[in-house]
Amino acid sequence: MDTLFSGPSKEDGADDSKRPLADRIRPESLEEVRGQEDLLGEDGPLKKLIYEGQARALIFWGPPGVGKTTVGLLIADYEDSKFVHLSAAVSGVKEVRQVLKESREKFRLTNQRNLLFIDEIHRFNKAQQDVLLPFLEEGSVKFIGATTENPSFELNSAILSRCQVFVFDKLSADDTIDLLESALEDEKGFNGEFTTEEEALKTISSFADGDARRALNLLELSSKLTDSDGLITIDTVERAAQKKSVEYDRSGEEHYNIISALHKTIRNSSPDAALYWLARILEGGEDPVFIARRLVRIASEDVGLADTKALKVCVAAKDAVELIGTPECDLALAQAVIYLSLAPKSNAVYRAYSKAKDDVRDKEDYPVPKELRNAPTDLMREEGYGEGYEYAHNLEEKTSNMQVLPDNLVGRRYYFPTEAGHEKRMKELLEAWRDRRGKSG
Repeated sequence: MDTLFSGPSKEDGADDSKRPLADRIRPESLEEVRGQEDLLGEDGPLKKLIYEGQARALIFWGPPGVGKTTVGLLIADYEDSKFVHLSAAVSGVKEVRQVLKESREKFRLTNQRNLLFIDEIHRFNKAQQDVLLPFLEEGSVKFIGATTENPSFELNSAILSRCQVFVFDKLSADDTIDLLESALEDEKGFNGEFTTEEEALKTISSFADGDARRALNLLELSSKLTDSDGLITIDTVERAAQKKSVEYDRSGEEHYNIISALHKTIRNSSPDAALYWLARILEGGEDPVFIARRLVRIASEDVGLADTKALKVCVAAKDAVELIGTPECDLALAQAVIYLSLAPKSNAVYRAYSKAKDDVRDKEDYPVPKELRNAPTDLMREEGYGEGYEYAHNLEEKTSNMQVLPDNLVGRRYYFPTEAGHEKRMKELLEAWRDRRGKSG
């Protein structure tokens, strides 16, 4: 049986002390699995499914090191099924079909089924995934597909319709630290052999970023670098990780302070400072998708139509983040940060929408002017729907003076372009149009 963590396993008959720490303290019951309370807690839907013996065809979606394979092993153990682990990164359809046929034959002869666990199933293309369908349909195999990618995009609809999808979360900092403390005391772990400085486990948790395997591997490596006193310090952890920890709390005040600093230095057209704050937040372990989303917001809030390319640059950076991930996406984010910092600035779009939103919230909702209403029926035409509508493309100036705002907002203005960048031309054009069509909106 392959395991979640590399190295010798129990089944190999290896000396426990030579097995990786993460393998030695692998949970032996659902109650020991950390970080998945929503799925495996008292009223967790996955726990209920397992205990009722209904865990037949499942998709586990979540980041690495959160227990997907461990839960698969526990399901196999609970249902006394043979656990067969394949990885779509190294296995092909031939191996999958062989396992499926073996399970089908076993089911035919003994009414027992194997549990096939395919890791990284998103690496199979949709045609390769189809090999599972007849076996899932006839119920001759138990199946779990594990993926770090969104199943809606990576798995074909026929597979999804036959499987229940469960989303696994990253471990919280508290769950990670609890896991590390347990590993230090557990007789299958370090059995009290090592002690730690107060902040050392927090540092490991920060480096691990919710990945239990990474946290335990780092703790184990740190233990090998301790002095004779067996004390694991922050310095020990940093040497083991081969990098210095960055003071950054993704869920606390510093998270908001640094993202605020990044936003405001971009608004202030200070690219060097903006790059510094970007590096602080990235090296601190922030999700680059979160940063990319903030940059998209900045493109509209602080640059707007003064530079119409800014939004495109930031959306492209967001796409790059999702395409290549960390650490390679750092330059795409840096490129967007520099572009935004040097772009002409205007908050006219932000102010315009804020005023329109306030009017929607605070003022009475007057009817849509009849000129702007569709009139698909005779009754609606008789009621004047669409009467007076002027098709702008047929007009020389491409605009008319018909009423386009509700009666209570006629003449209301929201967008006031600035003199910055492209908005200067927009301001001239808008003022010329407003002069031609009067003040009807």
